[in-house]
Amino acid sequence: MTIYDRIKYLRENADMSQQELAEKVGFKTASAVNKIELGLRDINQTKILAFAKALGTTPGYLLGDDNDSYYSNLKNPDITEEVVTFPVIGEIAAGYDEIAVEDWSGDTVDIPTSYLKGRKKEDFFVLSVHGDSMYPMYLNGDKVLILKQNTLDHSGDVGAILYEGECATLKKVEYVQGEDWLRLVPINPEYQPKLIEGPDLELCRVIGVPRLLVREISN
Repeated sequence: MTIYDRIKYLRENADMSQQELAEKVGFKTASAVNKIELGLRDINQTKILAFAKALGTTPGYLLGDDNDSYYSNLKNPDITEEVVTFPVIGEIAAGYDEIAVEDWSGDTVDIPTSYLKGRKKEDFFVLSVHGDSMYPMYLNGDKVLILKQNTLDHSGDVGAILYEGECATLKKVEYVQGEDWLRLVPINPEYQPKLIEGPDLELCRVIGVPRLLVREISN
């Protein structure tokens, strides 16, 4: 997981827009943050410190030290009685070639209403992650609140993707506007990207984007 991936992960976990982060670290526009998250722009030491402060973490964690303290940035749910209960309707593979499962086992999660940002419950669904190709951003067994959406804002964003008609996966999606291909990219380096092009694109679509991670921590 690169410094660019970590910045994006922490920003999204904090529900912060690229423009908000840009202003916090001294950039004028969101495009600077977007380029950094895509790995297209280097960051000097001063900016690393600014990003760490803005994201509530440490420079060490951003630079790759997983033992450095970084959990302070993770947004804890507000203590509130106002929650929305979602059924966990199936699994989405953090890998490849997994059939989309949409039955309900009875598992549910409670999401604070404030996390829906004024949207209706019907605009979201919750899936369980199966596999480790998106480690360490998403772990096997994580529950993910997905905002229903059929497009991604930028190449390199993480999306819930349905491909080959019935296979579902959670991946970074790389593409170039106007070209007939896309690449599903794992974060775990043990897995290889998957190129989808030609007729296979007709069977591939975005079904949503992750908005909240729910993880149980074992003692």
